[in-house]
Amino acid sequence: MKKLEIIIQPEKLEDLKSILDESSVNGLMISNVMGYGNQKGHKKVYRGAEYNVNLLPKVKVETVIEPDVAEMLIEKIVSEIRTGTYGDGKIFVYEVEDAVRIRTGERGSDAL
Repeated sequence: MKKLEIIIQPEKLEDLKSILDESSVNGLMISNVMGYGNQKGHKKVYRGAEYNVNLLPKVKVETVIEPDVAEMLIEKIVSEIRTGTYGDGKIFVYEVEDAVRIRTGERGSDAL
């Protein structure tokens, strides 16, 4: 199994949820996070004073999927979420050794 940790701009969340729903992803977790990548934030002007904003709002979406679906899903997310500008986000891919559904005790793919 693979765990996808997808960091995106908040305004792209509905697009990402649509992609995951179309791909029959069984479940996901969404967290509001703050951070920055290569862009290191940006400058804003408030009442004539310039200041740096380096922690930008992002959304982290986590899901665990079957390995044979992972590459197709990653390609679809990248092609539909990308705007080509800094801050589009990242996808981190992890190996998941096991999963257990607490209610029934099912393990592995059955627990998804």
